[in-house]
Amino acid sequence: MDLFFQQLVNGLTLGSLYALIAVGYTVVYGIVQLINFAHGEVFMIGAFGALTTYLLFFDGQTGLWILPIMIIGAMIASVGTAVLMERIAYRPLRNAPRLAPLITAIGISVFLQEFIRLFYEKIPDFPSAKQRIPFPQLDVVSGTAVEVGSVTIQRSAIFTVAALIICSVLLWYFITRTRLGRGMQAVSQDPDTARLMGINVDRIIVVAFALGAVLAAVAGVSQGLQNNNIDFRMGFLAGLKAFTAAVLGGIGNIQGAVVGGLVLGVVEAMATQFGLGGSTWKDVWAFVILILVLVFRPQGLLGARVVDRA
Repeated sequence: MDLFFQQLVNGLTLGSLYALIAVGYTVVYGIVQLINFAHGEVFMIGAFGALTTYLLFFDGQTGLWILPIMIIGAMIASVGTAVLMERIAYRPLRNAPRLAPLITAIGISVFLQEFIRLFYEKIPDFPSAKQRIPFPQLDVVSGTAVEVGSVTIQRSAIFTVAALIICSVLLWYFITRTRLGRGMQAVSQDPDTARLMGINVDRIIVVAFALGAVLAAVAGVSQGLQNNNIDFRMGFLAGLKAFTAAVLGGIGNIQGAVVGGLVLGVVEAMATQFGLGGSTWKDVWAFVILILVLVFRPQGLLGARVVDRA
């Protein structure tokens, strides 16, 4: 039983990370019906943005007060990337066949990976991105794990779960209680009617990309703290898992993305410990669960939110 609770905690931690990234997928999809496969790289750039901020201003220091500044650096990098991505790559293809932005997203994903790799190679005194780069370990959020009975909880895991709770509450408040948030709901339901009512649809779409990028940046910092290192390829698999979580919960449904991420994380953790094949098969079991859900409940666990533009 102790082992079960330990894996449950591990699964919720991993799922919280997936959920933070998955919300970015689902917010953008809910507004423009676009599956942004480059969102995993926005998450990766957030981690590198935090690392760059640390190396430039705080190298060698470990104070907790550095963490908020690193998160701000991560957000600036991620939001800047996401907004430029929307403006340069996606906006010109808004009325194009759905396959065009999908292929573009894959191209952007490869471009951003190579950009980070080459960028770090050209900066003097920066570590090479060809290999995993150690991520700063800060006081309080890293170090000796916390023991709760027989369950061990890493400090970085507490930060990740807390970040998911805080970000989810703030996002809920923004969407349901602010003018911009209500505008996002209107555009999600009917962009043409929203435009006729005076809502700036382009602005709403940029806000959606920025919100997703903010959560991805927080996830990037969480990943670095948990794994103690980052690399320029980290966004691909994490983005794929987050997309799976979004579909699992119901694509376009923000609450579904959170639930889907947590379910996926717990499934992987339990499969690692108790499933056939152990850790080498955890990804297989994750996608098996996804297939079963899509077969028996195609709209996802909490229901998809798809806007029919026809």
